[in-house]
Amino acid sequence: MAVFNFGSINIDHVYSVPHFVQPGETLSSSSYQSILGGKGANQSVALAKAGNQVFHVGAIGASDSSFIIQMKDAGVDCDFIRELSDVASGHAIIQVTPDAENSIILFGGANQAISNDHIASALAAAKPHDWVLLQNETNDIDTVIQEAHKRNLNIAFNPAPMTDSVKQLALDKLTLLVVNEVEAEQLTGKSDVEAIKLSLKSDYPKTKILLTLGKAGVWFIEGNTEEFCPAFNVKAIDTTAAGDTFIGFFLAAYQSNMAVLEALKYACAASALAVMKAGAAPSIPSVDEVTAFLQAQ
Repeated sequence: MAVFNFGSINIDHVYSVPHFVQPGETLSSSSYQSILGGKGANQSVALAKAGNQVFHVGAIGASDSSFIIQMKDAGVDCDFIRELSDVASGHAIIQVTPDAENSIILFGGANQAISNDHIASALAAAKPHDWVLLQNETNDIDTVIQEAHKRNLNIAFNPAPMTDSVKQLALDKLTLLVVNEVEAEQLTGKSDVEAIKLSLKSDYPKTKILLTLGKAGVWFIEGNTEEFCPAFNVKAIDTTAAGDTFIGFFLAAYQSNMAVLEALKYACAASALAVMKAGAAPSIPSVDEVTAFLQAQ
């Protein structure tokens, strides 16, 4: 089954600085990188590297088409990415200090300019039971959910970044809801993991839940059935795309009818490899790397 990922494409402008810039201060950076990022692009790259057919549906400024080439090189189908001449690409200005702390300014740009006809043209290419994947960095998410549900498509949603508007969406129409602990707390109003799980099961009884807990592991919940997988213990260098890598590899494995616990372990391994490298999309591993990692455990 194919995945149609209605997702953001960001250009991450990363500056290495001795400390975060202060009001009125001019600060020199020791290094600069311009890197493909955005939760949507990261998840598309992860799906493609996991061997899943993925169509990315999004928009980017016309002057930044080289980043589309990077996605194509990773195996992402980019036929539904529109290049806009009158809107700047989504991007992030990221300061990184020597102790790996970061400060980020995010600009939505073209990610907020996905039109209704763009949505319709992409969904028209989907077949029943294909998947639609969403994050909270693009516009008209509710339209995508409603239209995808009408077409009998599976819908996965990762509401990151979490905002109050998420609670107004038709979350009961989702096939899979993916939240980390912070997002789950904001969605349910609960702070204890067990209370969060009970609340999610009560509020969305027909929706499968992935509750990721970082280094503490991940829960998969379907009705009264729960599966837990611990995270791998590795030395993290950069956790930027860890969650996106997990989602891409899990969804690819889950669609292939891999047992849930094995799919969780597979995705945790991919995420562990991602945090051992710097960068967002460039840190996402290949299937061969994940397989070798698992065999070494």
